[in-house]
Amino acid sequence: MITIVLGAQWGDEGKGKLTDILCAKASLCARAQGGNNAGHTIVANGQTYDFHILPSGLVNPKCLNLIGTGCVVHIPSFFKELEDLQKKGLDTKGRILLSDRAHVVFDLHLLIDSLQEGELIEAAEKEQSSDRQVVVAKKSFGGAIGTTKKGIGPAYSAKHARSGVRIHQIFNKEELDKRLRVLARGAQKRYGSAMKDYDVEAEIARFDTHREHLRSFVINAVPLMASAQKNDMPILVEGANALMLDINHGTYPFVTSSATGTGGAIDGLALSPFKIKDIIGVVKAYTTRVGGGPFPSEALNDDGDTLQSKGHEYGVTTGRRRRCGWLDLVVLRHSHAINHYTTLNLTKLDILDHFDVIRVAVSYTDPLDMMNSSAPVTYKNEFPADLSVLDRCEVLYEELQGWKGQGRVAGAKSWDDLPQQARAYVEFIEQNVGVRVGYIGTGPSREDMIVRSDM
Repeated sequence: MITIVLGAQWGDEGKGKLTDILCAKASLCARAQGGNNAGHTIVANGQTYDFHILPSGLVNPKCLNLIGTGCVVHIPSFFKELEDLQKKGLDTKGRILLSDRAHVVFDLHLLIDSLQEGELIEAAEKEQSSDRQVVVAKKSFGGAIGTTKKGIGPAYSAKHARSGVRIHQIFNKEELDKRLRVLARGAQKRYGSAMKDYDVEAEIARFDTHREHLRSFVINAVPLMASAQKNDMPILVEGANALMLDINHGTYPFVTSSATGTGGAIDGLALSPFKIKDIIGVVKAYTTRVGGGPFPSEALNDDGDTLQSKGHEYGVTTGRRRRCGWLDLVVLRHSHAINHYTTLNLTKLDILDHFDVIRVAVSYTDPLDMMNSSAPVTYKNEFPADLSVLDRCEVLYEELQGWKGQGRVAGAKSWDDLPQQARAYVEFIEQNVGVRVGYIGTGPSREDMIVRSDM
C-alpha cells in the first residue's frame, strides 16, 4: 500500500524526519516531482544527512529508492549528492534508480534561471505602471520569484514546450548533442551577450563522461511501479516543495514549476489512486517561506525574529534566511481541500516553547469593498487566487495561551508529556482543519517524534 508525505505550507516543514521514520517499513521510497531545488535534512545515528534530488529512504539500508518520471535531474548534482552521502558512510549501491522518462536539467538551464530572475528584478525597478503582477512582485521580493536558481523552471518549460531532453536520450549521443545545441542556439537568440560564458560543446563533453556511469541507475519506472503496486509492496512517496508552491494551486507565479500535491504524486509515479492508504500533510507549528511571494501571516517583528532564530530557519538547499510568521489556517484548509490529507504531522512544536502568547491566522478580510460602502469580503475556507487581494487583505488572528514557563514540548515523549496548553494548540488545529494530528515533532532528531497512540 502507498503512503504519501506532502508539505502542506510553503515547504521546509520538516518532511524528512517523518519520511525517515516511515521508510523503516517501506520497501520502496520514491520522489514524484521537482529537482534538487528541494531539501530534506535527516538526523540519524548521530549523523546529519542533507537530501536534495535523492529520496531520503536511502537512510534505510533495506529500502529501494526511485527518482520518478515527474522529476527533473541535474546529472552532476545527482552524482555529487551520492558522493557526499557515501563519504558520510551511507551505502547507496544498488538502491537508487532513475526513471528513463525524467527530464534533464542542463547547466544551460541554470544560467537561464539566473538571467530570468535578473530580468524580473530589473523590470520591477523600472516599471512605473499599475501592472498588477509587476507591482505585487516588487512589493513581495524586489521583483524576483525567489527561485533556487537550480534551473528547475527552465527545464520544466523546455519539457512542456516539447524541446526538453529525457534521461533515456542521454544514451543516444547524436540525439543529445543535437537537441542541446538547438536549446543553446535558442537561448543565444533570446539572451544575446549574456550567454557569452556558456559553452555548449563543453557541456556536451561533460555528458560524454557521465554517460556510462549513469547507465546502471536508469530504468523504465512504469513496470517497476506496476509490479510494486500489484504485489502490495509498501511504498512511501516523498513529496518535494509543498502545496502552496504548486504550479496550479499555489501562490502563482511565486511557485515552483511542478505539481507538488497528491495529483502530482499520482501522475509523476504512475500510482493507482485505489492503492493509496495514507496522505500525510506535514505542517510546521508556525509558517515559513523562502523566496518571494505573498505571506499573509508573516511576522515582521520580534516574534518573527524569535521564530527564525530559535527554529534555525535557513534553507537546506540555498542557505537563505527563511521568512517566518504564525500558523495560517486559511492556508491549511486550502491545502487540505486539494490534497485530502488523512493525517497531519505537526513539526517543530518545541519552537513555540519560547512564547507566552501564540497567534494563529484564522481568516482574511478584503477591505476593498468597504471603500464602496459594501460589506468586506472574508476568506476563511478558501484561499484567494488573486495576489493583489492577498496583498491588501487584513489577517484576523486568534490568540492562544502559550506554555512558556509552564512546561516544555522539547523532550516530550508522549501526548501526556506535553503541556496542557500545547495539547490545546494541537486540538485547535485539528478542529479547524478537520484532520487528526497523528505525529508531533518535539525536536530535531529522529527520536523527537510523538506518535499518537490512538492513531
